[in-house]
Amino acid sequence: MQLAIHDGMFMRTAERRIRARQVRHQMELSLQFGFGMMEHSKRLVADNGGGLVILSPRDLDDEQLERLSRSLNKLEGGQVVLDPQFYLPYADHFRLCEHEYWPQEFSSGGFFGGPGQTSLLRSLKVLNDRLGTSMFIVPAELSLGVDDDWVAVQSSMLDEARNIEKDKPVIQTIALNEEATRNSDGIGLILDAAEKNTAGGYYIVAEHPRGDYLVADPSWIANILDLCAGLKLLGATVTIGYSNHQLLCAGAAKVDYIASGTWMNVRSFPPEKFKQQVEDEVRQRATWFYCPRSLSEYKIPFLVVAQRTGVLQHMKPEPPCLPEIEALFSGTFALSEQASFRHYLT
Repeated sequence: MQLAIHDGMFMRTAERRIRARQVRHQMELSLQFGFGMMEHSKRLVADNGGGLVILSPRDLDDEQLERLSRSLNKLEGGQVVLDPQFYLPYADHFRLCEHEYWPQEFSSGGFFGGPGQTSLLRSLKVLNDRLGTSMFIVPAELSLGVDDDWVAVQSSMLDEARNIEKDKPVIQTIALNEEATRNSDGIGLILDAAEKNTAGGYYIVAEHPRGDYLVADPSWIANILDLCAGLKLLGATVTIGYSNHQLLCAGAAKVDYIASGTWMNVRSFPPEKFKQQVEDEVRQRATWFYCPRSLSEYKIPFLVVAQRTGVLQHMKPEPPCLPEIEALFSGTFALSEQASFRHYLT
């Protein structure tokens, strides 16, 4: 079965290859909202003449969601969507669980396909309309393994979301833990199900193996690209959430958006962030410089070494650069956290 699915995908890819070469495709960056990103989001959308921000109920209360959405929607080309972050239905993060759409009680046996699912989707519809979102992201539980039961739940959520949301594109979430992402049979099953019941778009979030920031497992990356390419062949838009620069290669699979943010927990997908824990701002952190030419990040002391060995100028990004980035290459080795984040996302 798996061989047949992938052979079929290969044939469809080959049939469109000539046309695909003639089509100009540009993958865009969305902002994956995380802690402390309100001003970053407004500044980056304004500076770039537009952009899509994926809102995080885990990091914003109801009033903040509405206020930020209003500000972003007023900017030229500004758009917002809401990630329901229903990955762990038993999550206990205080800010996430205080939102009105979050179920007060959850039982896996009777929730999906029942009144709990309907109530969740209707509440999300009300919230999306109030925030002025451009698309409706369907909630999804993190998959520990893709099987027929998982496919049935996904289909049920998608079908009911379509019945409730008639005005906006309905985007299906595909949330996979590290083992599910590594399993090529499961990827084939997802594509087979999507071919029978295609959503208008897909929002893919995938847990990194061992919680690593940069993934060293080639099967994980290959399966992500395989999944994205297969979904694009169905004519849907595809967004990869919680991305870092390693997934710039997704442009080769014609992905429409990758979403990234400031801290590492919005540049990768750690499910534990949706559980109650000490907030990110009290953790030890370092400032990094992102070098586009090498697709790598460096702490400031390494730039000092680069200057001493005469290679610093080779690391300079193409203009225009933020003033603090320009200063790095004139020997002023000071970089603020704010400038580091904005440079990375730019």
